[in-house]
Amino acid sequence: MTVAQRVADTLQAAYAGPPVAPPTSTFPDLTLDEAYAAQLLQIERRLASGRRVVGHKIGLTSAAMQELLGVDQPDYGHLLDDMVVADSLSIDRFLQPRIEPEIGFVLGRDLQGPGVDEVAAAAAVEAAFPALEIVDSRIADWQIGLLDTIADNASSGAVVLGPERVALRDLDLPSVSVTMRRNGQDVGTGTGAAVMGNPLRALAWLANTLGARGIRLEAGHIVLAGAMCAMVPVAAGDTVSQPSFPASEPCPCGSHHEHRHGRHRGPGQHRHRPDDEVGAQRSDRPALHGRGGSGFRRSAACRGSWSHRQP
Repeated sequence: MTVAQRVADTLQAAYAGPPVAPPTSTFPDLTLDEAYAAQLLQIERRLASGRRVVGHKIGLTSAAMQELLGVDQPDYGHLLDDMVVADSLSIDRFLQPRIEPEIGFVLGRDLQGPGVDEVAAAAAVEAAFPALEIVDSRIADWQIGLLDTIADNASSGAVVLGPERVALRDLDLPSVSVTMRRNGQDVGTGTGAAVMGNPLRALAWLANTLGARGIRLEAGHIVLAGAMCAMVPVAAGDTVSQPSFPASEPCPCGSHHEHRHGRHRGPGQHRHRPDDEVGAQRSDRPALHGRGGSGFRRSAACRGSWSHRQP
């Protein structure tokens, strides 16, 4: 039995609990290729049981997280159909759940490296959407390094999709900002610039990294570009904010112009007052449920902070 097979067996068994020791503590000579091979073995087993790959997630896209783990590159994991939800799922399936806000992409065409840059990545995107990723670790106490999280499918758990789908031309991705709230308290803030400077740069990295392994990103698949702020723990009974893109609304002045953080530029350089900000949309539908019917809820959206351009 290979090292990758032994790592895959250990991590797959840990989905039922309890969490296990980091693979690198058991196999100190584990390589990058072996870690990804262990991830792929687990995915192949789930595909054999009837699951489908519907996309990928990118992790470790912020300089802070890379510094924390002592690495100089992101990682990626697979998203399967049973991991993607629009409204609700039980949190009982998770071991050590944490949550983070992200920008996601729906691909309108196939994308494969090498040679993909931000322009090529943008051309493959059909729309962007806001999301909450539930990250989870099968490794005890989140004591992970790069190779540990890679083998563990990039610490993937699930993703709650926001309902909005917005064309890239209507967004300034690096300036998109979020305030994440848990139980009414701010627990994290960030912008799209935290994701490798631009979430499209992360998408290009993924296409090139997968391309080197002979894998292409497929039309119709989704990609989570990376966390906009630090993940926070969640438990049954918590309420966590759901970021949303703003509604597209006509300006009172009737002109076409740019909305940006509650201001716009149009004929006469007219400005909205602060209370005219392109604001939050609210959704109070349950997002996740725990034992006894309790859970944490997708509730407040970003408060006037998503950049939006009207066509």
